[in-house]
Amino acid sequence: MTDRRAPDGAEDVASAAEPARAASGESPDPSAALTEEVASLKDRLLRALAEMENLRRRTEREVADARLYGISQFARDIVTVADNMERALLALDQEIREKAEPGVKALLDGVELTERELIKVLEKHGVQKLDPKGQKFDPHRHQAMFEVPDETVPAGTVVQVVQAGYIIGERVLRPALVGIAKGGPKAQPAQAGASAGADPAANDNANGGSQ
Repeated sequence: MTDRRAPDGAEDVASAAEPARAASGESPDPSAALTEEVASLKDRLLRALAEMENLRRRTEREVADARLYGISQFARDIVTVADNMERALLALDQEIREKAEPGVKALLDGVELTERELIKVLEKHGVQKLDPKGQKFDPHRHQAMFEVPDETVPAGTVVQVVQAGYIIGERVLRPALVGIAKGGPKAQPAQAGASAGADPAANDNANGGSQ
């Protein structure tokens, strides 16, 4: 007769596996483990994509800032040249210019043209000149040097610009040095002067006298 007994050791392996299966109550499900692994990989992939997107945006912002603000120090040096040209032109009043010889007038015209061209070049590179005369004092962009008694304008109005300021992008390259009015009336609400036939100067003087 043929011997149908299992090979040596097979019965031992089978007998050892039986207690483990009995303890778990069921056989392991390979599909559940695979689903869990896929979910984990998907979560890691989404996180990596989000990090890459944040890195891309941050890099673009840094490159844009470097392109715009990278010339800040150079611009600070250049605006002093514009200041000197403006001072040179202001040193001669209109009467002297009118009486000047043709050669001198041509020189002055050349200086004025150069100054305007310099301002245009600065604007091309994002540098804007601040000339806030008549505007409300802004401590973020202006630096008050002195106060001027003036009751014809609202208190806190810039009435004199000692030195023009400059901004580059959204940053102040150099604040404007200004003199501000004091003793005048407070700024009126927008609707205060809306009445027909009202004289704004008369209203301001009246308000100033009531304080």
